[in-house]
Amino acid sequence: MTFKVEIEQEADGRWIAEVMDLPGALAYGQTPEEAKAKVQALALRVVADRVEHGEAGSDLVSIAFAAA
Repeated sequence: MTFKVEIEQEADGRWIAEVMDLPGALAYGQTPEEAKAKVQALALRVVADRVEHGEAGSDLVSIAFAAA
């Protein structure tokens, strides 16, 4: 599965990154790279939790991230 990551700059200068396929998976950073790294780590935690609780489908066997 490839997760699409959207990155935008907020009016206050911070960057926000969001994984579109995981509702609520978003993170802020001072740079686009920092926001992206934080949201990727968060997405992996969400996926690990789903696997641990038997909620993961077979599409989570392979995971990749792609910039939007």
